[in-house]
Amino acid sequence: MSALSIDSLAVSLGGRQVLSDVSLRVERGQILGVVGPNGAGKTTLLRSIMGLIPARGTVTCDGGIGYVPQRHEVAWDYPISVETMVRSGRVRRIGWLRQAGLEDHRAVAESLRRVELSDLAERPIGELSGGQRQRVMIARALSIRPSLLLLDEPFTGLDMPTQELLTAVFASLAADGTTIIMTTHDLPAAMVTCDSIAMVAGTIVAHGTPAELRDPEIWMRTFGISAASPLLASLGLHHEEVGAAC
Repeated sequence: MSALSIDSLAVSLGGRQVLSDVSLRVERGQILGVVGPNGAGKTTLLRSIMGLIPARGTVTCDGGIGYVPQRHEVAWDYPISVETMVRSGRVRRIGWLRQAGLEDHRAVAESLRRVELSDLAERPIGELSGGQRQRVMIARALSIRPSLLLLDEPFTGLDMPTQELLTAVFASLAADGTTIIMTTHDLPAAMVTCDSIAMVAGTIVAHGTPAELRDPEIWMRTFGISAASPLLASLGLHHEEVGAAC
């Protein structure tokens, strides 16, 4: 059984068809990059998987889902510690107004270890840098020990060392069997770090391994660009390849 199966997914928002006829399979332990132009439906796809917006079609997930949205609606000046913030991800499992148990504390400690924040467990969240805040939100999503982790533009606004740290974290999680789906605008990085790529422009234009997505025509069609676009050059798809593919 696939870790995630999507069949004939369609989403309309505000009278506009955002996604149509989306079908996708993602295997356990894979890192899937979701790429496409702005407004292509990438975030909508993640929210549909979570069941946060109405959609037609079927979505089947083998296990729990952790989600890190692109915009965190968090009052970072609220006087709580990093550990408490991460533990809040388990509220539904702990229960409202109930004390966390041994298993909850273990899950939080493991999540903090994963993102290399164990030494900052007691630090107030208001004292964290932008990169540390992102790592806290990822640890919070990991605290429920999800089988599927959804990340919406996880590298936006982060410096290169933090991006490299998180890339290593995601690779480690995948190696342990966690399936990861992330939207990203960093196309060259996605082609290097992801096991497979789903190219989205209102539907799935193409889905395959980076090696299988070397046809420039696919990128031109997905992003609405010309053969002379710098985007193709950044991916190592040169004009000669374009001419050969046309």
